[in-house]
Amino acid sequence: MHKVKDKGVLITGAGRGIGKRLAIGFASRGARVGLLARSKAELDLADLEIEHAGGTSLRLRASVCDFEQMAAAVDRMKTQYGTIDILICAAGLQGPIAPLAETSPKVWAETIETNLIGVMHSCRAVLPHMIEKRSGKIIVISGRGGAGPRPWFSAYAASKAAVVRMVETLAEEVRDHNIQVNAMAPGGTYTSMTDEILKAGDRAGWKENEEAQQVRLTGGIAPEKQIQLALFLASEASNHISGKLLHVNDDWKKLEHANLSRDIYTLRRTQKTSKEDS
Repeated sequence: MHKVKDKGVLITGAGRGIGKRLAIGFASRGARVGLLARSKAELDLADLEIEHAGGTSLRLRASVCDFEQMAAAVDRMKTQYGTIDILICAAGLQGPIAPLAETSPKVWAETIETNLIGVMHSCRAVLPHMIEKRSGKIIVISGRGGAGPRPWFSAYAASKAAVVRMVETLAEEVRDHNIQVNAMAPGGTYTSMTDEILKAGDRAGWKENEEAQQVRLTGGIAPEKQIQLALFLASEASNHISGKLLHVNDDWKKLEHANLSRDIYTLRRTQKTSKEDS
């Protein structure tokens, strides 16, 4: 069991979906969770669920798109809990579902603003505190399109590929400060994004629609599986892992006592063989 008891955990997008599931999971293990989201109603409900289960949480109403709001939320959590040990960036939009040629540039840019700039704002707000205390864990939720093409979801795919490369880059910057930064691909799981795909119908493509229907029927990846990987990445057991993209279906448990090569679980493509070079 990876211990997070009494750790200060700030989770963006904690009002619903994967962010809320992770918030409830960490709170149930004794973490002191900062719930950050834009919706007061969703924050109130998540806070109530955690309270009824005996956990500790703090509601922080803010938008990741506004750095001043993020900085104020971080200051409030530091005042309340004394520290922020772990940041989980789960706030995100699916954005437009359509061919790029038919997509509103404004809506496309809004997706980048939330999914990429929002992650930057979140990291920028907590990093001075983590650097000062020379420890910290940052986990960024990736998604489909982060490591490969995703037609009709260009804004989402581009933003997720960008945050994975940001994770790799930031990990190198803060390595000497004992801060680990990783991306986590949660797998297909039922959220409001699933309903958006189903509502889009043919515009999402038959494959996406078929997979969304299956996720709605089964629920997709079990929340506990996502929580376990997040707990591992938030714990001291993963101190030797940074700048990586791990999927819930990877055999990540073997990594606890294994050294990793520089390129494994990164966004980089495999180099050409000598035969291909010739």
